Amino acid sequence: MSFMRNPTTIFGTLILSAIAGSTYHLRSHHIYNREESEARSDEIEGTLRGHIGLIEESLDRLEGKATEADRGKKISFGTLPFEVSITLNVYVSISKPADQEKCNAHPSQLQPPTLPREDVNALGVKYRRIPIISIGRDIYCDTRLILDKLEERFPSGKLGASQPEQKAIEKLLEKWTIDGVFPRAAQLIPPAMPMLSDSKFVQDRGEFTGRSWAKSAIAEARPEALAHMREFFQILESTILADGRDWVLKGAKPTLADIHTVKEAEQNAPKCTTLKGAEAVKHISQAEFAEPDGTVDDKDPLGLKKGQDVESWPIDSGFNHRDRGQLFALTRQEVVLTTQAKVGHRDIHIHHPRTNFRIRAVGDSGSKL
Repeated sequence: MSFMRNPTTIFGTLILSAIAGSTYHLRSHHIYNREESEARSDEIEGTLRGHIGLIEESLDRLEGKATEADRGKKISFGTLPFEVSITLNVYVSISKPADQEKCNAHPSQLQPPTLPREDVNALGVKYRRIPIISIGRDIYCDTRLILDKLEERFPSGKLGASQPEQKAIEKLLEKWTIDGVFPRAAQLIPPAMPMLSDSKFVQDRGEFTGRSWAKSAIAEARPEALAHMREFFQILESTILADGRDWVLKGAKPTLADIHTVKEAEQNAPKCTTLKGAEAVKHISQAEFAEPDGTVDDKDPLGLKKGQDVESWPIDSGFNHRDRGQLFALTRQEVVLTTQAKVGHRDIHIHHPRTNFRIRAVGDSGSKL
């Protein structure tokens, strides 16, 4: 054991032992972190799948099972989360018996998930995203504007916050979810989903978003999207939901700040009439305007005038489809164009929100937000 008397040998042995121990510890920690990360990823994906399943199941009960003849015509709500939010809001907003007549007076008509959508085209609407709603001959586009109009016109079923502080939280969450969370969630579509084998769907979504929807591109984008979704979950779990509250605003029932409105809608929803496409177009084109008066803000930075020929379109997706008409109204919240329906040739009003939309005078070389 003479080598143990050599200080250099002892010191070297200790260093080697420390290195070996550290290496083993780091390796074990890495394996643990990797397994924990994989488990968390599986949990998040399972949660997303579960939410989609619950929404689909609840909406089937709301609207009734589709028949075989309807297959291929009905939009899959699981692939259209914005349609879910509007559908639920419509049902809750008109849940009072006194509003039943309003519900039956404004029937629904389901559209195919890809272009062309002949019924929308017959109304003279170029905007390609769904859902859209009509109240009379006023056509409202984009989820955010639709929700605002429903809240305004059906106050008895209002879901929005009433206090300024809560309104601020509601609007911030709306913007965060639509502009931040949803684009990343959409990238988590599993490449094995049947719709990604449909060349028509893949081509349609590529034109819609401006990026490839090939299975290889979807697979490549998933890890980055999942990393962002983990961050989104962590933010909610460590802030707003950290105290164990049932609803975001700590109320007794869900509001627009929540995503869990399925049960509330299911319990209160009346049944609305469903029309064929041509019937829906005729119903809309023969109605009166819900908002017959419109003003153009003369202090608006764009400097546009009422009656001026303009075009308006979204700049985040669906940007290849522009609505064109005469400027009817322009406020901080929306722009309204007057155009003509292809069926009946009557004027209609198309409402777009200002957020993420561009408005331009026809013939103007510059683009304006």
